[in-house]
Amino acid sequence: MKQLILVRHGKSSWDYHVSDKDRPLLERGINDVILVSQKYAKKPIKIDFAYSSTANRAMHTCTIFLRQLDFPMVKLQLTHNLYDFSGDSVLPFIQGFDDSLESVIIFGHNHAFTHLANSLGNTYIENVPTSGLVHLQFNTDHWSKIGKGNTVQTIFPKHLK
Repeated sequence: MKQLILVRHGKSSWDYHVSDKDRPLLERGINDVILVSQKYAKKPIKIDFAYSSTANRAMHTCTIFLRQLDFPMVKLQLTHNLYDFSGDSVLPFIQGFDDSLESVIIFGHNHAFTHLANSLGNTYIENVPTSGLVHLQFNTDHWSKIGKGNTVQTIFPKHLK
């Protein structure tokens, strides 16, 4: 059985004249990531590996989240494949995971994550919000064969405030 946890980056700032990849998190984004990660940490599954988009806001979200879990950063890899807004690069990236990994957490962007949550899960989600988490489970032993799975859990900041 394979498990995939999608975490959308926290709320970011448009106040700086920087490239899209360099936009930082807002204070609200930081606080929301902390809320979601603390909620998740109460009943976590063992995560084998983590991947994050190379965008600043995704990497910062990832760092905050994984620290809450005391996750070893040596099991984190940054990848341009998750700097994708359509999902066209994300799904093939997931399908290429090593089958020795049972549970993987990825940090990235919308609309890709909402699209993936709806394409791969069994619960319709209008929009995965910033700092939102969607946990999906697949009844297969091969990442290349993941298809429609089960939406096991969603954690959205607005439900925690």
